[in-house]
Amino acid sequence: MARNSEDFIAGLVADLRPVQPLRQSSGMGLAVLALGCGVAGTLLVFGPRADLAAGRPDALALLGSGLFLVLALASAWAAVDMARPYVGGRREGWGWTALMAATLPLGALIIIAAAWWRGSPSGLALDGANCLEFGLIWGLFTAAALTLWLRRGAPSLPRRAGLLTGVAAGSAGTFAISLFCPHNELIHIGIWHGLTVVLAGLLGRLIVPRLIAW
Repeated sequence: MARNSEDFIAGLVADLRPVQPLRQSSGMGLAVLALGCGVAGTLLVFGPRADLAAGRPDALALLGSGLFLVLALASAWAAVDMARPYVGGRREGWGWTALMAATLPLGALIIIAAAWWRGSPSGLALDGANCLEFGLIWGLFTAAALTLWLRRGAPSLPRRAGLLTGVAAGSAGTFAISLFCPHNELIHIGIWHGLTVVLAGLLGRLIVPRLIAW
């Protein structure tokens, strides 16, 4: 046993080795690669939508896909950044993107409420649950990539990191499945695609903190 403080400290640091710092670009590269795997998997298994294959993409479907893609990238950026904790840091930019994407489910709910008020069918088809299921499945690539990245770092707010991981994964999976999904109605996109992101975010908040704990 060391006899003085200098020997004690020297013994503690004797086996320390420098580590490669976490770079934001590397983490985002991993997240984008995972998103690409989800997209590739969707296209290989199901093929593209008929309008995409014909080179005439539907405007609303294209808008919805774009919003979820931007949300996936913004929330992934925030999740990657959380692996490098620092005092005074604010990672709330993704929230504005989430609010923008939330206009889709909000619009869908307004249409459903108006139909209910008139006594008309809501137009919400239960087969949209397939999009939710496959959106969660293809989002697992992004969830795994971000979870592995967070394990390399030291996120000081693991629940928020888990939420961001889930939102990024759900958005990435939704974007992937939207390239195949034959529905272009606002009700379908807003409810089923939006619900995929919400559910993935909740699951990420519950599960990811346990996987990244030291």
